[in-house]
Amino acid sequence: MSAVIKRAQFAIPPLSLMILSSVEVLGVRQEICDLRFDKLPLDRSWDLVGISVQTGAVKPAVEVASLFRERGVPVVLGGPYVSIFPERCREHGDVLVIGEADDLWREVLEDLRRGALKPEYRQGAFPDLSAPRPVDKSALQINRYFTTNVVQTTRGCPYSCDFCSVHVMNGHKLRHRPVGEVVREVEAFLREDKRIFFFLDDTINADEAYALELFSKLIPFNIKWVGQATTLLGENPKLLDIFSRSGCGALLVGIESLADESNRAHHKFHNPAERQVRCIQEIRKAGICVYGSFIYGLDGDTLAMPERIDAFIDEAGVDVPGINLLRPIPGTGVFDRLAAEGRLLHPSHDHDAFRFSWGQEMLYYPKQMSLDQFIPSYTELTSKVFTPRRAIKRAMRAPTLRSAVLMFNMLYVHMYGLSRKDLRRQLAELSSVR
Repeated sequence: MSAVIKRAQFAIPPLSLMILSSVEVLGVRQEICDLRFDKLPLDRSWDLVGISVQTGAVKPAVEVASLFRERGVPVVLGGPYVSIFPERCREHGDVLVIGEADDLWREVLEDLRRGALKPEYRQGAFPDLSAPRPVDKSALQINRYFTTNVVQTTRGCPYSCDFCSVHVMNGHKLRHRPVGEVVREVEAFLREDKRIFFFLDDTINADEAYALELFSKLIPFNIKWVGQATTLLGENPKLLDIFSRSGCGALLVGIESLADESNRAHHKFHNPAERQVRCIQEIRKAGICVYGSFIYGLDGDTLAMPERIDAFIDEAGVDVPGINLLRPIPGTGVFDRLAAEGRLLHPSHDHDAFRFSWGQEMLYYPKQMSLDQFIPSYTELTSKVFTPRRAIKRAMRAPTLRSAVLMFNMLYVHMYGLSRKDLRRQLAELSSVR
């Protein structure tokens, strides 16, 4: 049953570890331990253990590091949290890798082989993505994942949404891999795994000319793929046609708020609310499903917003809605601003409190509503949007990938049900201490 659940959650391998495990250094063998599937291999002998520390999952990473270090195994820590907050991590690892590790990892492995590891490896300039870096899947167990065809063509984000850490980590300038290299990677991946491709770029349509060239050249491969885009794609019929013809089955689009004042308050200026319905309808007319991601509770949102979101989902035809709570991520602009305004529910120095969750807890005070108002309005919204009847209706009208749309929607019926229970419990706990 657990394997079925993991596949239902569309488990894909961590691309960052695929990239690093593809770095070849004579005399060094690398393995990937994916804790979604594997037990921690504490009973084996290791020369070095590397841990990618995600912001929002720091505590479990530190606990794993401690278990290996207690056994005399040196630990290298890297990933987003280490790169943004290295000083908080030094005591928990023997080595820190700070920044994008594409070029640094080879140096780490060569120093390991020589017995001369340094305490810190720090990125200077961002890695040049035009340099060839073939990704190898030999460290993966391919059949345990929904697909292993995960590809990144660009890094960086031209936008500055204050709740997002992408531009903090990867910069505002879009960096591109050569189109020919991406095409060769797709061709190579197909020899091992003919399932759907996930393009993990944060905005796959950010550079129209690049996207047109790349996906035009992928048309002959007859792949199916999914990715992330802005709704502005719906106003670009040429690129939309190329996406459709190259096999795009679904796109995640960040709608966030339907109130322009909310989006502006959080520095998101590129998706005016009045154009959202039309854009999504055009994307779906091209045969592409839309996963619409909302954040309810942004600074311009009021108690009128849930009704607007509910109506918008049906009018636009969103195939899979995701209605998120704002999670202030340490290191982002919104975290610092809410801390300065006294609106965080936990001390700003306690980064472990701002962990990942499935809309299961409030981490801040909304601007326009009290928690006593907001939490019931959110739980009522999700109870209306996520029902078996509406899940089936969305799947039946989906332009493609209907079984996946149904699986996602039914999973969300369950997950948002858990979310409502947890939020009601949190509200009761908060009320009892006020």
